[in-house]
Amino acid sequence: MKNSKIKKIEAREILDSRGEPTVEVKLFTDFGVFRDSVPSGASKGKTEAKELRDGGKRFFGKGVSGAVKNVKEIIAKKLKGEDVLEQKRIDNILLELDGPKDKSHLGANSILPVSMAVCRAGAFASSLPLYSYINSLFLKSRKLKIPFPSFNIINGGAHAGNDLDIQEFMIMPQEKKFSKNLQIGVEVYHSLKEILGMNFGKSAINLGDEGGFAPPLSRTKQALELLKKSIKEAGYLDKVKIGLDCAATHFFKGLEYNLDNSSLTQKGLLSFYEKLVRDFPIIFLEDPFSQDDWQGFQEITRKLKRRIIILGDDLTTTNVERIKKAKKENACTGIIVKPNQIGTITETLEAVKLAKSFRWKIMVSHRSGDTIDDFIADLSVGIVADFIKSGAPARGERVAKYNRLLEIEQEIKKL
Repeated sequence: MKNSKIKKIEAREILDSRGEPTVEVKLFTDFGVFRDSVPSGASKGKTEAKELRDGGKRFFGKGVSGAVKNVKEIIAKKLKGEDVLEQKRIDNILLELDGPKDKSHLGANSILPVSMAVCRAGAFASSLPLYSYINSLFLKSRKLKIPFPSFNIINGGAHAGNDLDIQEFMIMPQEKKFSKNLQIGVEVYHSLKEILGMNFGKSAINLGDEGGFAPPLSRTKQALELLKKSIKEAGYLDKVKIGLDCAATHFFKGLEYNLDNSSLTQKGLLSFYEKLVRDFPIIFLEDPFSQDDWQGFQEITRKLKRRIIILGDDLTTTNVERIKKAKKENACTGIIVKPNQIGTITETLEAVKLAKSFRWKIMVSHRSGDTIDDFIADLSVGIVADFIKSGAPARGERVAKYNRLLEIEQEIKKL
């Protein structure tokens, strides 16, 4: 049996995919060193766990030297000698060290990379792949599968510099094998690139934060027609669905939704979505209404739940209390899972367990400012998620997750 005690923990400031600082942690044991880093979102729900940023002039106030210091001087000292196989105990220590539920004292960006590294080390100490360790420790399920990938190939909203209000236009191939779905995603992505270049010029193939194209469009239907055309020209018309992250909080102003150069009431926005679902092969809508518009979520779930999945993200923020409220209000039929929304792996898994008890769909998600850390790929398999989104099939920080899933697919075949 390996000595599974923590010897020391180090932390440093690194850059994420948007060129902004984030925290990387290295956890040392007798049997190895385990490294994890955390992402950061541009589009955030107001009930997410809080990042700790330095303020001031350095990195325009976005430095994380304070969070790094918290790891080195507070967390590392407290966790030295703790057993990496005790994930829940260690996560509870982290929560006690921080105090506030929103992680605003030490910062979720100091707590989460430690929690992730502990989980990674625990898997190694158990002689298990990370996904198997997550599965056996937390969900007690032996069923392992690769989730369907959802590729964000047209970026809008807070993720791009164009005039599209909808934030993510995604394609979701429907084949059984992940490797085949990845192939389809890549081929449709490159089909779209060619179509955009021919119709709008070279500037249309500039990339947004998540690796998708950011063409000079201003209307939702334009983008959806381009997706449909790209799918058809790639030869997969009946094998690919479309998903939208509406991120409606960001175009909710006053009492109305400002979408596609129009001001829509709650009822008007619902009608808009109903027409989209009639006209395009949409499988899910994420955050179709503002994070506080419970009535809007209730109405769209009531009307469309038999046709599509309604996913909560800003609405639910991987938070047990928010998920309980969403269930009580009948506000959605699935959740987005982002560990940095809540701050620890234990809390993430508790949120997933609760949502699964409601028979909701689970989509694990990256963030717009991400790193090459591939933890969420193993997480998605370990919790038996239905879907994963990690951006377009392009850019290193996005592809890292998809390449890890390819590797896991090969491993699972041998089980």
